[in-house]
Amino acid sequence: MIVDVNVNLSRWPFRRLSHDETARLVAKLREQQISQAWAGSFDGLLHKDVAAVNARLADECRKFGEVRLVPFGSVNPTLPDWQDDVRRCHEQHGMPGIRLHPSYHGYRLDDPRFAELVQQATERDLVVQLVIRMEDDRTQHPLLRVDDVDVTPLPDIVAAVPNLRLVVLNGLRTLSKASIGQLAASGQVWFEIAMQEGVGGIGNLLKLVPLERILFGSHFPLFYLESALLKLQESELGEFQKRAIRADNARKLLSTS
Repeated sequence: MIVDVNVNLSRWPFRRLSHDETARLVAKLREQQISQAWAGSFDGLLHKDVAAVNARLADECRKFGEVRLVPFGSVNPTLPDWQDDVRRCHEQHGMPGIRLHPSYHGYRLDDPRFAELVQQATERDLVVQLVIRMEDDRTQHPLLRVDDVDVTPLPDIVAAVPNLRLVVLNGLRTLSKASIGQLAASGQVWFEIAMQEGVGGIGNLLKLVPLERILFGSHFPLFYLESALLKLQESELGEFQKRAIRADNARKLLSTS
């Protein structure tokens, strides 16, 4: 079975997706032997009522039992009372982590509010997922151009918060080898494979990142689920390595929450 750490519920703002209804999404995950999926919400990108976004996400995840949907709430530190959104994710909804979209929410990682946010999440023992990009810049709507997150300040922030557990989502296409290596060495940082490209891509990633810090992620339903599965098949990995990436690493990470 597989744990997918990178899926989204609700509607992508710019077009309908074939699995943007949760029942169909869950059916597809189950068909591909995904037993657990860490789910954010597309609504978290642009909606200002983040509390309502997270409440809907938590409710939707509870409706389905065929695949365990694990909600990761949105937090936007540029909005008033964002600290309360962190509290609700933890105390009210029992979420094990949060998902951050700095590019869509209009802040840089050197913004003091970001450091405060990851500190508060860490104090609550929440996993922090940081989304580097959502889509290729060639497919973006011309009226909403969104740059990739600049991770230059990130290693220092990770090093300054020793117990921070950070998962980098959708970063492997744009981050340089040097950036990946620096981040991997800065603390407890995990990487998922949705945007890992190239023949033998996961094998190449293993030259930069320890096996235990690589997670399976699909970016489904914006990306095809089969694309992530093929990355595992085409890479020359041993069975122990495949088991670790498919599920074991994610389960160990979540069990410490």
